[in-house]
Amino acid sequence: MGRGKIEIKRIENTTNRQVTFCKRRNGLLKKAYELSVLCDAEVALIVFSSRGRLYEYSNNSIKSTIERYKKACADSSNTTSITEANSQYYQQEAAKLRQQIQILQNANRHLMGDSLSSLTVKELKQLENRLERGITRIRSKKHELLFAEIEYMQKREVELQNDNMYLRAKLAEKERTEQANMLPSTEFNAIPSFDSRDYYQVHMLEAPPSQYSQPDQTALHLG
Repeated sequence: MGRGKIEIKRIENTTNRQVTFCKRRNGLLKKAYELSVLCDAEVALIVFSSRGRLYEYSNNSIKSTIERYKKACADSSNTTSITEANSQYYQQEAAKLRQQIQILQNANRHLMGDSLSSLTVKELKQLENRLERGITRIRSKKHELLFAEIEYMQKREVELQNDNMYLRAKLAEKERTEQANMLPSTEFNAIPSFDSRDYYQVHMLEAPPSQYSQPDQTALHLG
């Protein structure tokens, strides 16, 4: 049969209580030793019996382990305090940022002409002045950009005109060069060529009158 479940409460019988204490004390010391060896842990165990007797186990000095425990508790306490302080600080900063965001959103709505019913006459006047100053700055910036654009376009126009003049000069120079290269052949072609047939016709036309008389020419033709 298995071991029955024991109710966890104070054992009233003195003898039974003492026997149980001895057994469980030895088992606890054994478990502490096994934990320190198997897991390479620093273990310190202190037990006082009901009669005030001290039982202890430590794989290191009990005092050094206790000092380490105190330091760890102090560090943990300080860490908790720092964490709480940081948490409060961040919460305050978050609340301030939310408030600033709300103010900026309201101001933006006012500039857009919304939610004006809650403003007084003085606040409306201040809003009007802000809008006028803003429009003045916007117009000034717009004129500045326009003037800069006009100046750039004027410079660009001058550059294009110079480029155009340069290209025209190059084109005229090219045309003059081509004409100069074509001139000798043109002059040579202008000299008339000699043709014997033309010379013969001209010679016949310019021949002196015949020495024969009119009747002699007729007879010559008939013969």
